[in-house]
Amino acid sequence: MNKSKQPTIKEIAKRLKISTSTVSRALNNHPSIGLVTTMRVKKLAEELNYEPNRTAIFFKQRKTFTIGVILPSLSEAFFSAAISEIENYANSKNYTVILGQSLDDPERELKIINTMKTHRVDGIILSSAKNTREFDYIDVLKNAGIPIVFFDCVPDIPNINAIVSNLKTGMLQAIDTFVSCGHQSIAFINGPGHLPASKEREGAFIKGLTNNNIPINRDYIVYTDLSEQGNEDAIIKLVNLIDRPSAVVSFNDYVTLDAMNAVRKKGLIVNQDIYFISYANYPIWKYMENPPMASIEQLPGEQGAKASQMLFDLIDINVEGDSDDKSAIQGQKIVLESKLVNQHL
Repeated sequence: MNKSKQPTIKEIAKRLKISTSTVSRALNNHPSIGLVTTMRVKKLAEELNYEPNRTAIFFKQRKTFTIGVILPSLSEAFFSAAISEIENYANSKNYTVILGQSLDDPERELKIINTMKTHRVDGIILSSAKNTREFDYIDVLKNAGIPIVFFDCVPDIPNINAIVSNLKTGMLQAIDTFVSCGHQSIAFINGPGHLPASKEREGAFIKGLTNNNIPINRDYIVYTDLSEQGNEDAIIKLVNLIDRPSAVVSFNDYVTLDAMNAVRKKGLIVNQDIYFISYANYPIWKYMENPPMASIEQLPGEQGAKASQMLFDLIDINVEGDSDDKSAIQGQKIVLESKLVNQHL
């Protein structure tokens, strides 16, 4: 045999005096092929250093065996936990993950989506950039036969496939916990008002106060654009009030980090003059001397795992072409319950 020539299925079939289809099935552990034949085929394939022709496989199966994952930031612990589960699931399906980070820039996000579409990924998992307002790419991907599943930051539009965390349950538990510790002046640092997650958090915050017969003080609800300066401005607005709140729920842990730093600069003592609870259970809290009073867990790992499962179900349906199954799963939304954890005090 010419050593420079890549061995093929035909060569293995010829040597073993069996059909090429039998070789192909044996290499893919097809149940119709006996164990002895499968072992013979794999043994010879290994001896010949046979490697599958991926291009031919892609063409035959209408798959590239890659999925795209687009996240706001790979450096955030929340998304690190999610991507670990996504990669684990994809690996179990013999898929490769192509990563992109939008940095919460809608133009960058759209560019990554178009690049992944051009490279014919079999599907996309996306946590939308916080400033994205246009979602025309959903129909573009649909027309290209590329399913998309959203998680965490999900657009407020109908008939999309998504995994979300119910932010209300954790917020209600946070308010109840503050009240049980004697707090009545409870404030909320919310994110950008246009975000569905901000609206959901605020609605739950007001409900939590109402459930505990605490009057709604609109001065106690402030907003941040999630920048460091915006986070500091928000907490300073609260601590400068004549009737300063004693407890604060924050949009996320990064807002809390900046807020805690700002109140220390003002000469206040965290967990004495002012207490914090925030989304979403930042792992580093356990190493800090004065962490927040508690955290609201949003289950990023579970979101990532379930988003993967949903995406691969859609990919399989696309390939098999079962329109009934496709319509059954289209527009599916799975909701996971957030919960209060790591009560440090």
